[in-house]
Amino acid sequence: MTNQALPTGQRSKAKGGKIIPALCNIVGTLILLSVIGVCLLMAAPRMMDFEIYNIVSGSMEPKIPIGSVIYVEPTEPETIQTGDVIAFWSGDSVIAHRVVENQTVEGKFTTKGDANAGEDMNDVEYDALIGRVSRHYPYIGVYLEILTSNIGKIYIICFAACGAMLNILAGRMRERRRNRA
Repeated sequence: MTNQALPTGQRSKAKGGKIIPALCNIVGTLILLSVIGVCLLMAAPRMMDFEIYNIVSGSMEPKIPIGSVIYVEPTEPETIQTGDVIAFWSGDSVIAHRVVENQTVEGKFTTKGDANAGEDMNDVEYDALIGRVSRHYPYIGVYLEILTSNIGKIYIICFAACGAMLNILAGRMRERRRNRA
């Protein structure tokens, strides 16, 4: 292999001179869009007055499996019908069970988990009601729990930073290529 000088006015074209910056730009943009999408999936329901909870017990299986995420819309207690699934406070925990009876005169619900043999021991007072479960998505609750933890938030920030750095790198590679030309 010989080391020959190029004639004046000709420059060697670097292999991948346009492809690598384009790939960095595409991957960086996809990373940023995925971070934005995940954040929107977590924030959009709250902006529309929904509360989001992760199902951690099997009392509503098979209809609502463990690891599901439920979206709860605020609802007036009097409008709850038999068969609706509601979310309510029980001490420090949020429970989602099906309404067996809405006792409007007493201001209470009789509830039951679908997988439980009998009705819940205690009736649910209207004051404990969070709302009606409007929809649920299986298995997403596990990811939601991870992403909303402190470690998950750090991962999201680092992932977004990687996407931004790839876009910056692509810009610098293009700038360097233009300066050489």
